[in-house]
This record gives sequence, C-alpha cells and structure tokens, in this order.
Amino acid sequence: MTLGRRIRLFLIGIVLGCVAAWFFFGERLTSSAWMPEDRIKLRLKTTLVKATPQGAADLSAWPSTLDSVRSSIARGEVVLKETRRHGDSLTYTVDVVLAGRNARVKAVVLEDLRVDTLAALVGLAPR
Repeated sequence: MTLGRRIRLFLIGIVLGCVAAWFFFGERLTSSAWMPEDRIKLRLKTTLVKATPQGAADLSAWPSTLDSVRSSIARGEVVLKETRRHGDSLTYTVDVVLAGRNARVKAVVLEDLRVDTLAALVGLAPR
C-alpha cells in the first residue's frame, strides 16, 4: 500500500468519524454545554417544576412565576462557591435578572438522577 493511499484512507476515516460524532453529539461538540456551570443551568432549566413552601412564598412576594424563573436561569450565572451538599441532595445558587431586578435563586436537586430528576425552588432573594 502506497503512502498516498494510506493518507486518503486516513482522511476518509477522519471524515466518517466526524460525521458520526456530529450525529451522536450534535451541538454539544461546538458549544460549551459540557462545562459544569452550563450543565447545572441546563438541569435546572429543564427540571425546575416545583417549589418548596418557602420558595413559593418568596416567589409570590416577588411578582413572578416559576416559568419566568426557569427561563431566566439560562441567562444567569451559577455561583459554584455556594453549592452545598446535604446527604444525597445538592443546593445550587444562581444569580439571575428576574422581572427587571437582580435575584439570587436557590434550587435543590437530588444527586442521584435515578431516584428523582426534578428540581425544587428553595429560595428567591434580591442580591
């Protein structure tokens, strides 16, 4: 086998591998959605569907809804230093702009996704 043929076969393999990777991973190949902050925001944005009684009281005092909190998380900034682990759950803190005001959202999720995938709003406070 000549060197030219080996190089052509190698390039065909690279192209096929890139197409397969794009098929399986899509936009995640070219975005930074694999970074910890982005993974946390994605998880909260897709699973934040309920609120604890304290979270619901904070939400009613702040003229907003859970849907607007969920949509503001995508543009927010995760404060990784304030992530707290409590047994099998994690409490995340996200700084967002909600209803035109700066807010600090606290949400709790279970660490093990096999048990429960939903996130709950724990608190909402001005920052």
